[in-house]
Amino acid sequence: MKSFKKILIVNKKERIDKYIAKNSNFSRNDIKKGIENHAIFVNGILVRKPNFIVNKNNEILINNFVKKEINAKPENIPIDVVYEDEDIIIINKKSGMIVHPAPGHNTGTLVNALLYRFKNLSNINGLIRPGIVHRIDKDTSGLLVVAKNNEAHKFLAEEIKKHKVKRVYLAWIKGKINNEIIHINLPIGRDPKNRQKMSVQKQNSKNAITHIYVEKIFENKTLVRCELETGRTHQIRVHLSYIKHPIIGDPTYGTKIDDFGQRLHALKLKFIHPKTKKELEFKVKPPIEFENFKI
Repeated sequence: MKSFKKILIVNKKERIDKYIAKNSNFSRNDIKKGIENHAIFVNGILVRKPNFIVNKNNEILINNFVKKEINAKPENIPIDVVYEDEDIIIINKKSGMIVHPAPGHNTGTLVNALLYRFKNLSNINGLIRPGIVHRIDKDTSGLLVVAKNNEAHKFLAEEIKKHKVKRVYLAWIKGKINNEIIHINLPIGRDPKNRQKMSVQKQNSKNAITHIYVEKIFENKTLVRCELETGRTHQIRVHLSYIKHPIIGDPTYGTKIDDFGQRLHALKLKFIHPKTKKELEFKVKPPIEFENFKI
């Protein structure tokens, strides 16, 4: 991988994450990750927190953490566009497709496909995630919204933050659930024993709320509808695993059964359009593989 180094000379007193975001192509999330990776220095001193205050004439060195920024390239990859206008795009993502490039996965992502097909995409989340307002896991199929400009992106991100975007999922889970409705309100954070996973825990966590509604009950499996009130990483998967009903096929929080991955599908999106302010609702059926499995 190519070496990367960028130097900024500060011209005003400000938080370092805000200053870099305003004076570069890096998002504040990128900057946070750079700080976590010990890649940002001020006058030769390692920066340890995003709220570090820089002063006029300070020298900021950004070193070797955003090589990924130059790797998101357009690729002619087929994608299912459910809806498009001047401000937003609604995508029906197939299971197995990663939303944006990450270390070890620089090609074949939804972002690579978007860059090939669309000229205008928001850049609030940096060059590695153009247009991406929210994401769904690699092996989760279904709907997500993409922003074509920063105004739409900001509006939608704020609506998600305020829990005003309705996101509904379908999931096949292991075992039989007798309750028709289950409301799960348990905090989720990075698993201290395995940094690749999330877990229900009190320390270093954020509140997470998932509403579960039973659709079909069988002897050894149940089809449920899941509605998110918050949007934590792996939220549905973690919550269902915690109550001893992991999603069928989930290789991380349950048991892998085939190459299709977990049976989790983003069924419905309902939100206010960022420009027209009209309510929009989109719904897509799960892929055939969602129903076809043996346990």
